[in-house]
This record gives sequence, C-alpha cells and structure tokens, in this order.
Amino acid sequence: MTRSSPSPDEHLVSARSVAQARPLPFDFFRTWFLLGIQSFGGGTTTLLLIQRTVVEQRKWLTQDEFTRAWAVCQIAPGINLLSVTILIGWRLRRALGVVLALSGLLLPSVSVTILLTALYAEVEALPLVQAALRGVIPATVGLGLLLGARLAQPLLRVSWREGIGSFAISTAILAGSALLLGFANVSVLWLIWGAGFVGALGHSMRGRMVTSVEQDRR
Repeated sequence: MTRSSPSPDEHLVSARSVAQARPLPFDFFRTWFLLGIQSFGGGTTTLLLIQRTVVEQRKWLTQDEFTRAWAVCQIAPGINLLSVTILIGWRLRRALGVVLALSGLLLPSVSVTILLTALYAEVEALPLVQAALRGVIPATVGLGLLLGARLAQPLLRVSWREGIGSFAISTAILAGSALLLGFANVSVLWLIWGAGFVGALGHSMRGRMVTSVEQDRR
C-alpha cells in the first residue's frame, strides 16, 4: 500500500517540534557564552549572530518565530538585545533559560569591553587604529543590511501567500518606515507603534473584504 504524503499540518508540527526542542542547560549556557565572545561590532552584529545560531544552526526557533519575537521586543522599552535574549531563554528553558542566556551573553562581552576600553585609551590616537575603525563601520552597515533582509523575508513571504493586498501593505510599511525615519526625523517610538496600527488596520480591512467576497459568492 502506498503511503500518503504528509499534510502541510504534519510538516508544521514536525518543524515546530524540532525548533522547540529543549536544549540541555550546559549546552544552552555554552552557546550564549560563545555568542558573547563573538559579539563584536555592536547590536546589529550580535543580533545576526543570535539569529544564525538560534534559527540556522541550533534550530531552536523557526525564522518566523524569531522575527515575531524580535518584533515584540521592538515595541517594549529597554535594550532590545537583552529583551530578545530573555524571550528566547524563557521560551526554551523558562526561568533557568533566562539566567543562563543572560549570563552567558553578558559575562564575556562585559569583560572584553572593559579590557578594550582600557586598551583603546592608550592607542586611540594611532593612525593605524583610526584606519581600522574606518573599515569596521562599512562592515557593520553591511551586516545590518543582511540582517534586515533576513528579518523581512518571513513577513513578505507570508504576505505574498495571503494575497497581493497584504503584500502591498507590508511593502508600503517597510518602505514608508525607512523613508520617514531617514528623511522626516520621526520618533522611533511613534514609527513603530504607527506601523503596528497601520498593519492591524490593513489586516482588519482585508479580512472584511475577504468575508464580503465569500458572502457574495454564496
């Protein structure tokens, strides 16, 4: 007898079960400790490292789940990187995960930062150091562009599946936010909450239109 192919729901359950596997405490701490050691270049670099590790290498979260977790952290006050670290730690190991993730991420980075700060005070005037710093900035910008593209992919992919209207709304919010932030000097807080309002309003209007079309067909 020929075995039927798995349904989309079965694929989804399988993917989520793999992504949500609980890591062992030592392995979890070691992973975040290595992230803390590698997190040179600022918040964008660290976030990209977290995304690669959690989603692509460890497969603790799917890309969609990671993007939604980051979106939640954007609307909360405080340091977003610490917020997403706490959220991931809580999701995978609850309270123990929060402690392990935060301590693993912060312990090496804080120690290295203190040492580098003391060293930089002695060598900051050297031409070689200044030239090196000018090379770091473009690399950081490139990492930011790559990270932005990866975070946008799940949103645009889901919007495309929902229809051209949903895709147009997502694209308009994406482009409009960049333009407002770059040229109109809009507050980041108002931009994020405004984009959330526009997205919710667009989703509501789209739902009503779909319902209306289905009723007309009947």
